[in-house]
Amino acid sequence: MKKVLIAIDYSPKSEIVAQKGYALANKLGASVGLLHIVSNISYYGMQYPSFLGFSGSALPIDPSLPETLQNIAKEYMVSAKAHLGDNTVETYVETGDTADVILSFSTEWKADILVMGTHSHSTLEKLFMGSVASNIIENTEVPVYLVPVGHKN
Repeated sequence: MKKVLIAIDYSPKSEIVAQKGYALANKLGASVGLLHIVSNISYYGMQYPSFLGFSGSALPIDPSLPETLQNIAKEYMVSAKAHLGDNTVETYVETGDTADVILSFSTEWKADILVMGTHSHSTLEKLFMGSVASNIIENTEVPVYLVPVGHKN
């Protein structure tokens, strides 16, 4: 294994995914890529507590400004990389459908393993909305390491 791709979203639980993925990469002696996809613009307007060393945006976000979202996502990735404390970590910000982008990017980047979190959603929610993790597992050519981060109700 030479390349570990860690897909993180914009939520505090991404810290767990990033740390577990980074630890796995270190054990394997692999290089690390952090991938973030700008897809659900509603996340960026939320004021989460600081995570991965990122304190969020102090300004309200205008969803009609994709450049603003890209800049916030890039700041987030710079902060996440600094939080891991490894200058060799590569960061990527892409836009599009989360599952589609992860599937195509992991193949193009030639990842040996993809690390991502799972979220515990209700069965009804999964039925109607689907699951990014499920979609990726069903369609990927890259092995996937899933980090459980959801709450059980």
